Amino acid sequence: MEKSAWIYICLTLGTVALALLIQKREVAPACRKAGHAYGRWTPCTRRDALNRVTVFAIFCLLTAVSACRFALGNDYWTYRENFKRIFYDAHVSSEIGFNLVVKGLVALFGYDNYLPLFAVFSLLTVFFFIRAICDQGESFAFSLFLLLTGGYYFQSFNTIRYYLALAMAIYSMKYVLRREWGKFLLLILVSAAFHKTVLIVVPVFFVASYLARTGLKKWHLIIAAIFAASLIFGQELYRWIIFRFYPFYENTGFDVKHISYVNVAKCLGTLALAAILFWERRKEEGERFTAAMRFYLWLNVFGLVAFLCGGFIPEVSRIGFYFIASQIFLIPDLARRIRGKWLGRVCKWGSILAFSLYFVLLLKQMYQTDIRILPYMSWIFYYK
Repeated sequence: MEKSAWIYICLTLGTVALALLIQKREVAPACRKAGHAYGRWTPCTRRDALNRVTVFAIFCLLTAVSACRFALGNDYWTYRENFKRIFYDAHVSSEIGFNLVVKGLVALFGYDNYLPLFAVFSLLTVFFFIRAICDQGESFAFSLFLLLTGGYYFQSFNTIRYYLALAMAIYSMKYVLRREWGKFLLLILVSAAFHKTVLIVVPVFFVASYLARTGLKKWHLIIAAIFAASLIFGQELYRWIIFRFYPFYENTGFDVKHISYVNVAKCLGTLALAAILFWERRKEEGERFTAAMRFYLWLNVFGLVAFLCGGFIPEVSRIGFYFIASQIFLIPDLARRIRGKWLGRVCKWGSILAFSLYFVLLLKQMYQTDIRILPYMSWIFYYK
Protein backbone atom coordinates (compact mmCIF):
# COMPACT_ATOMS: atom_id res chain seq x y z
CA MET A 1 0.00 0.00 0.00
CA GLU A 2 1.23 3.48 -0.81
CA LYS A 3 0.93 6.59 1.34
CA SER A 4 -2.60 7.68 0.41
CA ALA A 5 -4.06 4.51 1.93
CA TRP A 6 -3.18 6.02 5.30
CA ILE A 7 -5.82 8.67 4.67
CA TYR A 8 -8.47 5.96 4.88
CA ILE A 9 -6.80 4.27 7.85
CA CYS A 10 -6.43 7.52 9.79
CA LEU A 11 -9.97 8.57 8.90
CA THR A 12 -11.28 5.27 10.27
CA LEU A 13 -9.22 5.44 13.46
CA GLY A 14 -9.92 9.13 14.01
CA THR A 15 -13.69 9.02 13.52
CA VAL A 16 -14.08 5.85 15.62
CA ALA A 17 -11.99 7.47 18.38
CA LEU A 18 -14.30 10.49 18.26
CA ALA A 19 -17.32 8.19 18.32
CA LEU A 20 -16.12 6.70 21.62
CA LEU A 21 -17.00 10.06 23.20
CA ILE A 22 -20.66 9.54 22.29
CA GLN A 23 -22.90 8.09 24.99
CA LYS A 24 -26.40 7.52 23.66
CA ARG A 25 -27.25 3.86 24.16
CA GLU A 26 -30.76 4.72 25.36
CA VAL A 27 -31.58 6.64 22.18
CA ALA A 28 -31.63 3.70 19.75
CA PRO A 29 -34.28 1.63 21.59
CA ALA A 30 -36.44 4.74 21.96
CA CYS A 31 -36.13 5.53 18.26
CA ARG A 32 -36.93 1.94 17.33
CA LYS A 33 -40.09 1.79 19.42
CA ALA A 34 -41.45 5.27 20.05
CA GLY A 35 -42.78 6.09 16.59
CA HIS A 36 -44.41 9.52 16.58
CA ALA A 37 -43.39 10.14 20.19
CA TYR A 38 -39.74 10.02 19.22
CA GLY A 39 -38.32 13.38 18.31
CA ARG A 40 -40.36 15.48 20.76
CA TRP A 41 -38.45 18.35 22.24
CA THR A 42 -36.53 17.67 25.44
CA PRO A 43 -34.04 19.89 27.28
CA CYS A 44 -30.52 19.66 25.87
CA THR A 45 -28.06 18.50 28.51
CA ARG A 46 -24.29 18.89 28.35
CA ARG A 47 -24.07 15.23 27.33
CA ASP A 48 -26.55 15.81 24.49
CA ALA A 49 -24.57 18.82 23.31
CA LEU A 50 -21.31 16.85 23.33
CA ASN A 51 -22.98 14.01 21.43
CA ARG A 52 -24.30 16.35 18.76
CA VAL A 53 -21.02 18.21 18.32
CA THR A 54 -19.13 14.91 18.05
CA VAL A 55 -21.57 13.43 15.55
CA PHE A 56 -21.37 16.61 13.48
CA ALA A 57 -17.56 16.48 13.53
CA ILE A 58 -17.64 12.86 12.31
CA PHE A 59 -20.13 13.80 9.61
CA CYS A 60 -17.90 16.65 8.44
CA LEU A 61 -14.77 14.47 8.30
CA LEU A 62 -16.46 11.69 6.33
CA THR A 63 -18.15 14.14 3.98
CA ALA A 64 -14.93 16.09 3.39
CA VAL A 65 -12.90 13.04 2.36
CA SER A 66 -15.66 11.85 0.05
CA ALA A 67 -16.61 15.23 -1.40
CA CYS A 68 -13.03 16.33 -2.08
CA ARG A 69 -12.08 13.23 -4.08
CA PHE A 70 -10.99 13.65 -7.67
CA ALA A 71 -10.81 11.09 -10.50
CA LEU A 72 -11.54 8.36 -7.97
CA GLY A 73 -13.49 5.24 -8.90
CA ASN A 74 -13.76 3.36 -12.14
CA ASP A 75 -16.94 5.24 -13.09
CA TYR A 76 -15.87 8.79 -12.13
CA TRP A 77 -15.44 10.03 -15.68
CA THR A 78 -18.48 8.07 -16.84
CA TYR A 79 -20.55 10.03 -14.34
CA ARG A 80 -19.03 13.26 -15.58
CA GLU A 81 -20.12 12.45 -19.14
CA ASN A 82 -23.56 11.44 -17.90
CA PHE A 83 -23.93 14.76 -16.09
CA LYS A 84 -23.42 16.53 -19.40
CA ARG A 85 -25.75 14.20 -21.29
CA ILE A 86 -28.48 14.61 -18.69
CA PHE A 87 -28.28 18.38 -18.98
CA TYR A 88 -28.94 18.13 -22.74
CA ASP A 89 -31.70 15.50 -22.28
CA ALA A 90 -29.66 12.82 -24.03
CA HIS A 91 -30.40 9.19 -23.21
CA VAL A 92 -28.73 7.78 -20.10
CA SER A 93 -29.42 4.58 -18.17
CA SER A 94 -29.85 6.27 -14.79
CA GLU A 95 -33.21 6.73 -13.05
CA ILE A 96 -35.41 9.80 -13.30
CA GLY A 97 -34.80 11.09 -9.76
CA PHE A 98 -31.06 11.11 -10.28
CA ASN A 99 -31.48 12.82 -13.64
CA LEU A 100 -33.71 15.55 -12.22
CA VAL A 101 -31.35 16.27 -9.34
CA VAL A 102 -28.35 16.36 -11.67
CA LYS A 103 -30.15 18.66 -14.09
CA GLY A 104 -31.00 21.06 -11.27
CA LEU A 105 -27.45 21.00 -9.90
CA VAL A 106 -25.93 21.60 -13.34
CA ALA A 107 -28.25 24.58 -13.80
CA LEU A 108 -27.15 25.86 -10.38
CA PHE A 109 -23.39 25.28 -10.57
CA GLY A 110 -22.82 25.54 -14.30
CA TYR A 111 -22.21 23.21 -17.21
CA ASP A 112 -19.46 20.61 -16.68
CA ASN A 113 -18.79 21.93 -13.18
CA TYR A 114 -18.93 18.38 -11.91
CA LEU A 115 -17.04 18.66 -8.61
CA PRO A 116 -19.98 20.19 -6.67
CA LEU A 117 -22.25 17.44 -8.02
CA PHE A 118 -20.07 14.71 -6.55
CA ALA A 119 -19.90 16.72 -3.31
CA VAL A 120 -23.70 16.95 -3.02
CA PHE A 121 -24.17 13.20 -3.47
CA SER A 122 -21.37 12.57 -0.95
CA LEU A 123 -23.09 14.80 1.58
CA LEU A 124 -26.44 13.03 1.13
CA THR A 125 -24.94 9.54 1.34
CA VAL A 126 -22.94 10.27 4.49
CA PHE A 127 -25.96 12.00 6.06
CA PHE A 128 -28.15 8.91 5.73
CA PHE A 129 -25.35 6.62 6.93
CA ILE A 130 -24.69 8.70 10.05
CA ARG A 131 -28.34 9.39 10.75
CA ALA A 132 -29.13 5.67 10.55
CA ILE A 133 -26.41 4.88 13.10
CA CYS A 134 -27.62 7.67 15.37
CA ASP A 135 -31.15 6.26 15.35
CA GLN A 136 -30.48 2.52 15.39
CA GLY A 137 -26.98 1.88 16.67
CA GLU A 138 -26.90 1.14 20.41
CA SER A 139 -23.11 1.45 20.23
CA PHE A 140 -22.35 4.36 17.91
CA ALA A 141 -18.60 3.74 17.81
CA PHE A 142 -18.92 0.00 17.11
CA SER A 143 -21.54 0.55 14.38
CA LEU A 144 -19.42 3.28 12.78
CA PHE A 145 -16.40 0.98 12.87
CA LEU A 146 -18.36 -1.74 11.06
CA LEU A 147 -19.68 0.76 8.50
CA LEU A 148 -16.15 1.89 7.66
CA THR A 149 -14.24 -1.38 7.84
CA GLY A 150 -17.11 -3.22 6.13
CA GLY A 151 -16.44 -0.98 3.12
CA TYR A 152 -19.88 0.58 2.75
CA TYR A 153 -18.61 4.13 3.17
CA PHE A 154 -15.43 3.80 1.11
CA GLN A 155 -17.14 1.94 -1.71
CA SER A 156 -19.61 4.83 -1.96
CA PHE A 157 -16.78 6.63 -3.79
CA ASN A 158 -17.86 4.34 -6.64
CA THR A 159 -21.38 3.82 -8.05
CA ILE A 160 -22.73 6.87 -6.25
CA ARG A 161 -26.36 6.18 -7.16
CA TYR A 162 -26.35 2.71 -5.62
CA TYR A 163 -24.68 3.70 -2.35
CA LEU A 164 -27.04 6.64 -1.88
CA ALA A 165 -29.93 4.18 -2.28
CA LEU A 166 -28.20 1.76 0.14
CA ALA A 167 -27.75 4.48 2.75
CA MET A 168 -31.42 5.42 2.45
CA ALA A 169 -32.43 1.75 2.74
CA ILE A 170 -30.41 1.39 5.96
CA TYR A 171 -32.04 4.55 7.29
CA SER A 172 -35.50 3.21 6.37
CA MET A 173 -35.07 0.21 8.69
CA LYS A 174 -36.16 2.32 11.64
CA TYR A 175 -39.55 2.87 10.02
CA VAL A 176 -39.93 -0.90 9.59
CA LEU A 177 -39.13 -1.40 13.27
CA ARG A 178 -41.76 1.19 14.18
CA ARG A 179 -44.14 -0.33 11.62
CA GLU A 180 -44.59 3.08 10.05
CA TRP A 181 -45.09 1.58 6.63
CA GLY A 182 -46.17 4.77 4.89
CA LYS A 183 -42.92 6.55 5.73
CA PHE A 184 -40.95 3.43 4.81
CA LEU A 185 -42.58 3.08 1.39
CA LEU A 186 -42.25 6.79 0.65
CA LEU A 187 -38.54 6.78 1.46
CA ILE A 188 -37.90 3.64 -0.61
CA LEU A 189 -39.79 5.09 -3.58
CA VAL A 190 -37.64 8.21 -3.36
CA SER A 191 -34.45 6.13 -3.19
CA ALA A 192 -35.69 3.97 -6.10
CA ALA A 193 -35.68 7.15 -8.17
CA PHE A 194 -31.88 6.99 -7.80
CA HIS A 195 -31.35 3.22 -8.07
CA LYS A 196 -34.29 0.92 -8.68
CA THR A 197 -32.64 -2.17 -7.20
CA VAL A 198 -33.65 -0.81 -3.79
CA LEU A 199 -37.24 -1.87 -4.49
CA ILE A 200 -36.20 -5.40 -3.50
CA VAL A 201 -36.19 -4.30 0.14
CA VAL A 202 -39.96 -3.68 0.16
CA PRO A 203 -41.01 -7.36 0.16
CA VAL A 204 -37.89 -8.56 1.98
CA PHE A 205 -38.09 -6.04 4.84
CA PHE A 206 -41.82 -6.75 5.17
CA VAL A 207 -41.23 -10.52 5.39
CA ALA A 208 -38.34 -10.05 7.85
CA SER A 209 -40.52 -7.82 10.03
CA TYR A 210 -43.37 -10.35 9.91
CA LEU A 211 -41.10 -13.26 10.86
CA ALA A 212 -39.49 -11.21 13.62
CA ARG A 213 -42.93 -10.69 15.21
CA THR A 214 -44.56 -14.10 14.63
CA GLY A 215 -41.69 -16.59 14.64
CA LEU A 216 -41.05 -19.43 12.23
CA LYS A 217 -43.86 -21.89 11.43
CA LYS A 218 -43.96 -25.09 9.39
CA TRP A 219 -45.65 -23.51 6.39
CA HIS A 220 -42.93 -20.86 6.37
CA LEU A 221 -40.36 -23.63 5.93
CA ILE A 222 -42.32 -25.06 3.01
CA ILE A 223 -42.40 -21.69 1.25
CA ALA A 224 -38.70 -21.18 1.98
CA ALA A 225 -37.87 -24.60 0.49
CA ILE A 226 -39.88 -23.82 -2.65
CA PHE A 227 -38.16 -20.47 -3.03
CA ALA A 228 -34.71 -21.99 -2.51
CA ALA A 229 -35.49 -24.63 -5.12
CA SER A 230 -36.57 -21.92 -7.54
CA LEU A 231 -33.22 -20.19 -7.10
CA ILE A 232 -31.51 -23.43 -8.09
CA PHE A 233 -33.77 -24.67 -10.89
CA GLY A 234 -35.34 -21.43 -12.10
CA GLN A 235 -32.24 -19.36 -12.69
CA GLU A 236 -33.00 -18.66 -16.33
CA LEU A 237 -36.41 -17.23 -15.43
CA TYR A 238 -34.89 -14.95 -12.82
CA ARG A 239 -32.21 -13.85 -15.27
CA TRP A 240 -34.85 -13.10 -17.91
CA ILE A 241 -36.68 -10.86 -15.42
CA ILE A 242 -33.46 -9.13 -14.32
CA PHE A 243 -32.40 -8.37 -17.89
CA ARG A 244 -35.76 -6.77 -18.61
CA PHE A 245 -34.74 -4.09 -16.10
CA TYR A 246 -30.99 -4.14 -16.84
CA PRO A 247 -30.57 -5.27 -20.46
CA PHE A 248 -27.11 -3.69 -20.65
CA TYR A 249 -25.78 -6.21 -18.08
CA GLU A 250 -26.45 -9.26 -20.23
CA ASN A 251 -23.32 -10.93 -21.66
CA THR A 252 -21.03 -8.26 -20.21
CA GLY A 253 -18.30 -8.26 -17.60
CA PHE A 254 -21.01 -7.86 -14.94
CA ASP A 255 -22.75 -11.08 -16.05
CA VAL A 256 -20.43 -13.45 -14.20
CA LYS A 257 -21.64 -16.28 -11.98
CA HIS A 258 -19.79 -16.44 -8.68
CA ILE A 259 -20.25 -16.91 -4.94
CA SER A 260 -18.92 -14.21 -2.64
CA TYR A 261 -17.37 -16.37 0.04
CA VAL A 262 -16.28 -13.35 2.08
CA ASN A 263 -19.86 -12.14 2.40
CA VAL A 264 -21.03 -15.68 3.13
CA ALA A 265 -18.45 -15.79 5.93
CA LYS A 266 -19.77 -12.48 7.30
CA CYS A 267 -23.29 -13.90 7.45
CA LEU A 268 -22.19 -17.17 9.04
CA GLY A 269 -20.07 -15.34 11.60
CA THR A 270 -23.00 -13.12 12.56
CA LEU A 271 -25.29 -16.13 12.88
CA ALA A 272 -22.63 -17.80 15.03
CA LEU A 273 -22.74 -14.83 17.42
CA ALA A 274 -26.52 -15.17 17.59
CA ALA A 275 -26.16 -18.89 18.31
CA ILE A 276 -23.71 -18.15 21.15
CA LEU A 277 -26.15 -15.68 22.71
CA PHE A 278 -29.03 -18.14 22.32
CA TRP A 279 -26.97 -20.94 23.90
CA GLU A 280 -25.89 -18.73 26.80
CA ARG A 281 -29.50 -17.86 27.63
CA ARG A 282 -30.98 -21.24 26.79
CA LYS A 283 -32.26 -21.80 30.33
CA GLU A 284 -33.90 -18.39 30.64
CA GLU A 285 -37.58 -17.82 30.04
CA GLY A 286 -38.86 -15.11 27.75
CA GLU A 287 -37.39 -13.58 24.63
CA ARG A 288 -33.67 -13.91 24.08
CA PHE A 289 -33.56 -11.31 21.28
CA THR A 290 -35.26 -7.95 20.94
CA ALA A 291 -37.69 -7.38 18.07
CA ALA A 292 -35.06 -5.26 16.31
CA MET A 293 -32.43 -7.98 16.66
CA ARG A 294 -34.81 -10.59 15.24
CA PHE A 295 -35.50 -8.31 12.28
CA TYR A 296 -31.79 -7.82 11.62
CA LEU A 297 -31.19 -11.56 12.05
CA TRP A 298 -33.74 -12.43 9.37
CA LEU A 299 -32.16 -9.90 7.03
CA ASN A 300 -28.84 -11.61 7.67
CA VAL A 301 -30.40 -14.98 6.77
CA PHE A 302 -31.83 -13.52 3.56
CA GLY A 303 -28.41 -12.08 2.76
CA LEU A 304 -26.83 -15.50 3.24
CA VAL A 305 -29.38 -17.03 0.85
CA ALA A 306 -28.72 -14.29 -1.70
CA PHE A 307 -24.96 -14.81 -1.67
CA LEU A 308 -25.12 -18.61 -1.60
CA CYS A 309 -27.91 -19.18 -4.13
CA GLY A 310 -27.89 -15.95 -6.12
CA GLY A 311 -24.49 -16.23 -7.75
CA PHE A 312 -26.20 -16.24 -11.15
CA ILE A 313 -27.45 -12.67 -10.54
CA PRO A 314 -25.19 -10.00 -12.07
CA GLU A 315 -23.67 -7.87 -9.31
CA VAL A 316 -25.46 -9.93 -6.63
CA SER A 317 -23.66 -7.96 -3.92
CA ARG A 318 -25.86 -5.00 -4.79
CA ILE A 319 -28.82 -7.08 -3.67
CA GLY A 320 -27.13 -8.76 -0.71
CA PHE A 321 -25.76 -5.52 0.76
CA TYR A 322 -29.31 -4.24 1.30
CA PHE A 323 -29.76 -7.13 3.76
CA ILE A 324 -26.38 -7.68 5.42
CA ALA A 325 -25.75 -3.98 6.00
CA SER A 326 -27.95 -4.51 9.07
CA GLN A 327 -24.89 -6.20 10.61
CA ILE A 328 -23.62 -2.75 11.62
CA PHE A 329 -26.46 -2.73 14.18
CA LEU A 330 -26.83 -6.45 14.87
CA ILE A 331 -23.22 -7.38 15.71
CA PRO A 332 -22.85 -4.72 18.45
CA ASP A 333 -26.24 -5.72 19.88
CA LEU A 334 -25.25 -9.40 19.99
CA ALA A 335 -21.78 -8.80 21.43
CA ARG A 336 -23.08 -6.48 24.14
CA ARG A 337 -25.75 -8.90 25.34
CA ILE A 338 -23.43 -11.87 25.81
CA ARG A 339 -23.09 -11.91 29.59
CA GLY A 340 -20.08 -14.12 30.06
CA LYS A 341 -17.18 -11.75 30.72
CA TRP A 342 -14.59 -13.83 28.91
CA LEU A 343 -16.95 -15.02 26.19
CA GLY A 344 -18.28 -11.52 25.60
CA ARG A 345 -14.79 -10.12 25.14
CA VAL A 346 -13.84 -12.89 22.76
CA CYS A 347 -16.94 -12.25 20.62
CA LYS A 348 -16.50 -8.47 20.62
CA TRP A 349 -12.80 -8.38 19.91
CA GLY A 350 -13.05 -11.33 17.54
CA SER A 351 -15.57 -9.34 15.48
CA ILE A 352 -13.32 -6.28 15.56
CA LEU A 353 -10.32 -8.34 14.46
CA ALA A 354 -12.27 -10.04 11.66
CA PHE A 355 -13.52 -6.74 10.23
CA SER A 356 -10.07 -5.17 10.63
CA LEU A 357 -8.55 -7.98 8.54
CA TYR A 358 -11.33 -7.57 6.00
CA PHE A 359 -10.57 -3.85 5.84
CA VAL A 360 -6.88 -4.57 5.11
CA LEU A 361 -7.88 -6.91 2.29
CA LEU A 362 -10.31 -4.31 1.02
CA LEU A 363 -7.61 -1.65 0.97
CA LYS A 364 -5.47 -3.90 -1.22
CA GLN A 365 -8.37 -4.49 -3.62
CA MET A 366 -9.04 -0.77 -3.93
CA TYR A 367 -6.10 -0.49 -6.36
CA GLN A 368 -7.71 -2.83 -8.88
CA THR A 369 -8.72 -1.22 -12.18
CA ASP A 370 -12.37 -2.20 -11.76
CA ILE A 371 -12.49 -0.43 -8.36
CA ARG A 372 -9.82 2.33 -8.35
CA ILE A 373 -10.61 3.87 -4.97
CA LEU A 374 -6.88 4.04 -4.27
CA PRO A 375 -4.60 5.88 -4.64
CA TYR A 376 -6.65 8.70 -3.16
CA MET A 377 -6.60 11.99 -5.01
CA SER A 378 -8.25 15.27 -4.07
CA TRP A 379 -9.16 18.20 -6.28
CA ILE A 380 -7.53 20.42 -3.65
CA PHE A 381 -4.12 19.20 -4.86
CA TYR A 382 -4.66 17.66 -8.29
CA TYR A 383 -7.37 19.67 -10.04
CA LYS A 384 -6.34 22.68 -12.11
